Amino acid sequence: MQSGLGAASATGLVARFANTPSLRALMTPTNIIAGYMPIGSEIDCRPLLNRMDAAGVPLALPVVIAPDAPLVFRRWLPGDPVVTGSFGISEPAAVAPEVSPQVLLVPLLAFDRQGHRLGYGGGYYDRTLKALRAASDRGGDIVAIGVAFAGQLRDKVPVAETDQPLDWILTEVGATFIADRSTGARLN
Repeated sequence: MQSGLGAASATGLVARFANTPSLRALMTPTNIIAGYMPIGSEIDCRPLLNRMDAAGVPLALPVVIAPDAPLVFRRWLPGDPVVTGSFGISEPAAVAPEVSPQVLLVPLLAFDRQGHRLGYGGGYYDRTLKALRAASDRGGDIVAIGVAFAGQLRDKVPVAETDQPLDWILTEVGATFIADRSTGARLN
């Protein structure tokens, strides 16, 4: 867990999520929510995952299985043991069952108001979102929430053809709806 400003920011994430009715509505026993274990300077979403777990929401964490493949998600509960996987990222052990999340908390390095993000450059979340959205009966059922510090906002981030848009941006100071992919409407 981060200390000082990092801990305050993580607490802010919980408050912003809880105070946003559309996001709070995602916290159901039928929606699997995939979080992440923070690395480097990523904002810590574990307090939010703890809150979701306490509300009975099933949780998962990502696992890298191959360099050019989408992520796999395994069931996880706060306190479950984790192993060190690819890139030094903590992930559930291989015995944890694979699940298919409906909501993904997506870490990022930078984002813009159009819902574009910069990650670490591996394309894992873009491949994963594309695959999950294609597998969903209605691609709009998969909700991608970029999770970041407000200071990571940029006027514009580079966008590649393979990049998948975010639906929401959640920071310690607010939650912003970005897009309704069913209608194609995007905020500016």
